[in-house]
Order: sequence, then structure tokens, then C-alpha cells
Amino acid sequence: MHRRQFITFAAASLAAGVAGSYLPLASARRRAAHAGAEAPLDAAAYRATRRYAALPFGRIAYIERGHGRAALFLHGAPLNGYQWRGAIDRLSPYRRCIAPDFMGLGYSEVPAAQSLAAGDQAAMLAALLDSLRVDQVDIVASDSGGAVAQLFLLRHPKRVRSLLLTNCDVEPDSPPPKIQPVLDMARNGTLADATAEWLTDKPKARATFGAAVFADPSGFADETIEYYVTPLVSTPLRRAQYHAFHLALTPNPLAGIEAQLKRSQVPVRIVWGAADDIFDQGDAEYLDRTFPNSQGIRRVPRAKLFFQEEFPEVIAEEARRLWGV
Repeated sequence: MHRRQFITFAAASLAAGVAGSYLPLASARRRAAHAGAEAPLDAAAYRATRRYAALPFGRIAYIERGHGRAALFLHGAPLNGYQWRGAIDRLSPYRRCIAPDFMGLGYSEVPAAQSLAAGDQAAMLAALLDSLRVDQVDIVASDSGGAVAQLFLLRHPKRVRSLLLTNCDVEPDSPPPKIQPVLDMARNGTLADATAEWLTDKPKARATFGAAVFADPSGFADETIEYYVTPLVSTPLRRAQYHAFHLALTPNPLAGIEAQLKRSQVPVRIVWGAADDIFDQGDAEYLDRTFPNSQGIRRVPRAKLFFQEEFPEVIAEEARRLWGV
């Protein structure tokens, strides 16, 4: 691929309740002490924590940490649940944190014929929660994971206590125009090859993709690149599914949902990277005025699309405020 095309690809970057009472203080302290005894979730610890749920959709990879009410963390593309490691470290004293890998991304293993569309991803999440005996969740979502979160909410409104949305798809902006070069590469079958280059040229990964989605791309560590990219390009099937995941982003999976969202009473908090130019800054206002029980917007200065990795304390602070813990 020509250098200009690769930079365009990276700049476009692969996009996009509160019911209940406060936990008793003594219980919160016990949970904090328990979580504090666990090692931080670096790549090795995350890999060791990974489990698989055998579902009709395939073997779905996920991690689980903490106790009590469940919180479900939904990642963006081309990432996986590892995106939420810092937030999970901080929130596992207060929630049973569950972070799955979507079908076609991460370490989930699904058959070649399995649809990877957002609606099917939402169905997979319902099956995963059933298998884990989880009735209700607080959802925290990013990027295309935000699209799946909205569909899950509409299909299973009684299973969602609250929704924390970071930079993500909304009905008028799904998929965002800036990822069109990525969709074109997926359609042409070149996206996996371009992404695989990050494994052998990590400085390029930081200078292109990293610069597009992080405030400080130097923090896009080698082990993080390897954890994200390795499964995507590991076999011909996984490469084909990586392409199929992106092709399933069109046509707009959120078309026609606005009227239903306007009837939802689930508490919603919007935490938006103020320096992201992939999802329009106006998308945050759209969510705020669409959800009747919106708790408002917090904009994070300097933060780009995947700021959740760089500023996990912001996610933890906003989640705890939304959850009332």
C-alpha cells in the first residue's frame, strides 16, 4: 500500500439505574480490598484472565473481574475487550465487570457462516449474559460497540440499568464518513494485510493509527499492538472475518431507531473525546437530546476516539457517578 493510502486509512481509523441504592460502605470497602489484591490488567494478566463461553454463535472470548451487579464493557474496532483494562481495574470493586470480544474481532472464535452484523452482535451478548446468569447490566461502550449497545437496549430494555456512551455511532452518523477508506479496503480484501504491518513495524502503527486515535501515540505499547492485531490476522478465516466485520457496518445498522430511543427511560451519560475528528462532535449533543433521561455530556480535552485507554480514571469516575457508588 502507498504511504499516503496507509495514512488515510489510519487517520480514518477504523471506527464507532442508576436504579438501585448506594452500596453499603462496608461492602464497598471489602470489594475494594479484594480488587486491590488482584494484579493490574496488563497484556499478560489479561490473557491469563480470558475465558470462553460456548454459545450457539461460537466460542466467545471474555474476561470477568469483580463481584456484585454486572457491568458490560463493549469495545471498538479493531480493538477487543482489552481496551477497557484500566477502567476495569478501577471499577471491579463496585461491579462484576464483563468485557467480551465481538464476533470477528479479538479472540472470539465463530464459524465462517456466522453473521457479524450489529444486530447479531447484540443477540450474542444476550446469549452470553444468559450463560453467565446475568439478568441486568450497566453498559459502557465505545465506537461501534456503542451502536451495538443502542440496539441491545432497544431489544432488551429491562436488562439495561444504565448506559455510558463514549465516542460512538449514532443514527445520523453510522458509519462515520471518515472510515470510508477502511470500508473500501475491507471490500477490496487489503485491510488485513495493512493491519498486519503493525506487527512488524510498530513505529508506523503509532505514527498512523495511534496518532489518529490517541492523544499520545507513544503510549500505544508494543504489547498492546500485538494483543489487538495478532488474532485479526492469525488465519485466513480470521482475516476474512475482519473484513466482514467492517462490511457489516453498512448499511447503517441504526437506521430508524431514534423514535424508540426517545422513549427509553434508562439513565444515559455521554463522555466524549473533544479532539476526536472521526465521530462528529455534534454526535454527543444528538445523544443528549435523544435520550429523555440523559445525564448530560462530559467532554474530555485532548482526548481522541480511543481515549478510554489513556484516561481510564475518567471512565471510572463517570461510571461511579452514574451508578451511584
